[in-house]
This record gives sequence, C-alpha cells and structure tokens, in this order.
Amino acid sequence: MSGTVRSILALGSNLGESRDTLSLAVADLVDSTNVRLREVSPIVQTKAVGGPEQPDYLNMVIEIETDLGPYELLEHCQAVENKHHRVRSVRWGPRTLDVDIITYGDLVSDDEKLTLPHPRAAERAFVLQPWAWMDGTATLSGRPVAELVQQAEDLPGLVPFEGA
Repeated sequence: MSGTVRSILALGSNLGESRDTLSLAVADLVDSTNVRLREVSPIVQTKAVGGPEQPDYLNMVIEIETDLGPYELLEHCQAVENKHHRVRSVRWGPRTLDVDIITYGDLVSDDEKLTLPHPRAAERAFVLQPWAWMDGTATLSGRPVAELVQQAEDLPGLVPFEGA
C-alpha cells in the first residue's frame, strides 16, 4: 500500500452510553482496509467547552495510518458519526459522537471544509492530554503536545475516566 499517512483523530461523546460509543466508534473507524489503528489514548472526562449547558464529555485520541485522502478521511469520520446518530443542530452542543481530524500527516490546510491541523486543538486539554499520554513525543505545529497541554484553559476540568 503506497501513500499512507499517519493521522490523529479526536473522539468525544456526552450523550447516551458514551464509553460504549467511543469503543464502537474506534472499531468502526478502523473497520476498513484503508484505515489501520496504531495507538489509542486513555479516556478522559471533561466539562463541555463552549456551547450550551450540557453533560460532561468522555474524550480520547487515536493515531491511525490511512491511504485515504484528507477529504475521504473526513467523509469516513462523518459516516461513523452518522452511524452513531450524530445530530448537528447546535454548534458545540451535546452529541452522541464527535470525530475530529487533528492532524493528517504534515498537511496544512485553511480550507473551510477541512482546516488542518485542527484550528483549536492546540488550546484544548481534552485533545492534548490524552494525546500526550498516548505519545509523549508528539508535536503539534512544531510544539510539544505535553507542553501545549499545560497552557490549556480547560486542563483543570479534566480527569482520567475511571468508569467501567
């Protein structure tokens, strides 16, 4: 397989059985000959950032290797969100599943459909902390992820998820 790219995906859920949803979503994301799972982060529990009042989130990060193009990967992630009954009614509102492409190799894109790296990832502990735990050497836009997480405003609301 030629032209494979490593990508970081962030997953979050705060409606329904979030723990099960995240596990099933990881399986669905890699249930393709075009996407292989490389690493899985621990799950964290976080307060919602922005948007209306809503339940806490469960968040995690995975590293995949794919030969899908960036827009094909976006479509694949959105198909998995839809399979898990994702409803897009309120910006930053509660959701059964959110899958964001954080990085796609070294690609930098300001496209309105797909901005890479993800435009707010460097400020979000719910992305950065699980990623740093998964890969202590990870960098985002040239900066160590473990360093970026220390500056994230939402870090105090983040705790390791201890649920069964």
